[in-house]
Amino acid sequence: MTFTPHGKHLIAGDWVGGGATFRSAPASGPAHDFSLGTPDLVSRAAQAAEEAFWSFGYSPREDRATFLEAIADEIEARGARITEIGTQESGLPAARLEGERGRTTGQLRLFARHIRDGDYLDRRHDQALPDRQPLPRPDLRMIQRPIGPVAVFGASNFPLAFSTAGGDTASALAAGCPVVVKGHPAHPGTAEIVAEAIHAAITACNMPAGVFSLVHDGGREVGTALVQHPLIRAVGFTGSLAGGRALFDLCAARAEPIPFFGELGSVNPMFLLPEAVKVRGEAIAKGWAGSLTMGAGQFCTNPGIAVVLEDQAAGLAEAARAALSETGAQVMLTDGIAEAYRKGRDRVAGGSGVREVLTSVCDLRQATPYLFHVSGADWLANEALSDEVFGPLGLIVAAKDADQMLQIAGSLEGQLTCTLHLDAGDAALGRRLMPVLERKAGRVLANGFPTGVEVSDVMVHGGPYPASTNFGATSVGTLAIRRFLRPVCYQNIPEGLLPDDLR
Repeated sequence: MTFTPHGKHLIAGDWVGGGATFRSAPASGPAHDFSLGTPDLVSRAAQAAEEAFWSFGYSPREDRATFLEAIADEIEARGARITEIGTQESGLPAARLEGERGRTTGQLRLFARHIRDGDYLDRRHDQALPDRQPLPRPDLRMIQRPIGPVAVFGASNFPLAFSTAGGDTASALAAGCPVVVKGHPAHPGTAEIVAEAIHAAITACNMPAGVFSLVHDGGREVGTALVQHPLIRAVGFTGSLAGGRALFDLCAARAEPIPFFGELGSVNPMFLLPEAVKVRGEAIAKGWAGSLTMGAGQFCTNPGIAVVLEDQAAGLAEAARAALSETGAQVMLTDGIAEAYRKGRDRVAGGSGVREVLTSVCDLRQATPYLFHVSGADWLANEALSDEVFGPLGLIVAAKDADQMLQIAGSLEGQLTCTLHLDAGDAALGRRLMPVLERKAGRVLANGFPTGVEVSDVMVHGGPYPASTNFGATSVGTLAIRRFLRPVCYQNIPEGLLPDDLR
């Protein structure tokens, strides 16, 4: 059955329309009209979320786990229609959307299991010591408690897994925090049908209506109103550095500042050590080409930089060029992203000492791969070369020796990932690089490629700024729930007044 969006917002259980509209710009298929978000709608959603928190925030873990599983079931029940509208709006292939839908429902069920286990509560108890000298110790108990309503911004490059019911929403709901989502204008129909799934789960599980709301895009005014609303207690965001930093500054400028958990991107550098390149350089180059062009390079973990010793750079460049040449044009998520990709290409190509290895022609919403080469000295002299290019563009940085490779690593800003390709003979250099790389990134890989993030208990998807705005947090994996909790200590509180999970 074909899904036709009605173009309305979901505010505390009601579908609300009217007022000005915007038209979607799908990669294929029909365009649809959607009601523009407004600060008033944001305020209504935030107030409903605060009201819902007084019951949802204190609900049993089992009830919340059942709710998360119900959302997953409702999403799966709409699977074919989600894929249809998602592929039309984003230009992503059906297989990618179906895989992303599986990841979305999988992480909802993962958080259900996680809160049932209860380890995330970090319960602690220091028993009273009334006879301790020189002073007695009171009875002290500690537990993690939900913080209140959370704002979530839908991501352009993941219409499902990082958007309406994505990781931020799943982890906030698991923690006991109601959610207000600002939908991304690139895929409003996808947001709407997923919001319908959440609404159905709310009804089936008898949850308070304000536990989830969706406000469609309304420009900067709506984003500003959401992060500055006094009832919002934290923000989850995946997107550009410029947009994320602007919202981060607004959160910090509030009368009561709140945490902004922004995942802002990365160049995800790879360090190709000499023995590994000597033994399997061609295979590494082919693997890099595949990772670089996957999904038209529209992943925050896209490995855009390869650092290699200069006497091995030419061979790597030729192998990577040959592999990339086999990749044709791919549709990008939006016209704006495609234009930004071309501007990034021009910025890199215009850098001092940068040499073109593979050029191509891309226009409109199409992306084709590019490959460039630069010396380590020219890289170090031009900070702009370390800026992310969102798309299938690779830059080979040729270091004159191991010391310069270490210098390049030390010059990096914060990253989501750093990768080492090494063999046994590279162990000494690898040991020198590891302390540098672990200070630069939230995830360090060996002999792999960072595109693709496992959703698990130990995954870290974050890193020092500008990769993210909070280096102690992750937006993927069960540890993501910690963003929306805070520790509370209870001193000499009678048993009957303690939270159920502390009794």
